Amino acid sequence: MSLLQSVLLGLIQGLTEFLPVSSSGHLAIFKQFFQIETGGMFFDILLHIGTLIAVFIIYYKDIFRMIKEGFAIIGDSFVNVATFFKRVITKEDLPYRKIVHNSYRKFVMLVIVSTIPTGIIGIAAKDLVSAAEQILLVPGICLIITAVLLFIADRIPDGGKTPKQVTYTNAFLIGISQGIATMPGLSRSGTTITACLSTGMTRKFAVKYSFIMSIPAILGALVVEIKDVEFAALQSADILNYIVGTLVAAVVGYICIKTMLVVVRKKKFTIFSIYCLIMGLVSIGGYFYM
Repeated sequence: MSLLQSVLLGLIQGLTEFLPVSSSGHLAIFKQFFQIETGGMFFDILLHIGTLIAVFIIYYKDIFRMIKEGFAIIGDSFVNVATFFKRVITKEDLPYRKIVHNSYRKFVMLVIVSTIPTGIIGIAAKDLVSAAEQILLVPGICLIITAVLLFIADRIPDGGKTPKQVTYTNAFLIGISQGIATMPGLSRSGTTITACLSTGMTRKFAVKYSFIMSIPAILGALVVEIKDVEFAALQSADILNYIVGTLVAAVVGYICIKTMLVVVRKKKFTIFSIYCLIMGLVSIGGYFYM
């Protein structure tokens, strides 16, 4: 893989990860049409980490607060365990601490619940996803499904749910949608934002939830994939290309998150729906032509 190819792949990842047009689908199509060897899923994950950097930059205040509250949840849980044993031993009616008592703690718990089905589906379907990336027909069909989802998203009435009103069942179903969206051609952001909107979330919170819930999913994928990487086989030129591609994805991803905040608020998904439909048809046509 050349430096130019890594830059182009980083550009595609940054543009398509947060814009609802499927980064995995576009990467798969680009690699198939131009016969690019990238070193497997590891480079794809590095590109996702690049866009993850963009999420951290834009939502750093929320993320740091969630990390703080996450540790506080663990601390209060241990205190409650200790309180339980004290109640058993002393027979006193000692009070327990309330674990989820603010919006950020609820946000943390919702993301954890969403991550569980995403992780299970991601691990179970890992080989299926890898195989699907090699066949243009699959991204093509999935892009058409994405087009339908985006068409629906623009027509979902505005909701009013914030973390306090979102249920854990809602979070679990959204996590399932994120797990399914690992298929190339299914837009992760488009699928999860549509799922969030269908639960009644506000449009602003739907975007934030979709992007923040991607963090544990991407980091988990990195942990699963990195053990299979043969670092000794990597050339110095490959490492440089990987770094450049990751940085390009981060910069372009930052710009696209800002764009998505406007797109969702103003209900402008239809143009992306049309684009996904066209790309899906092109991909299917390419499959039969090639």
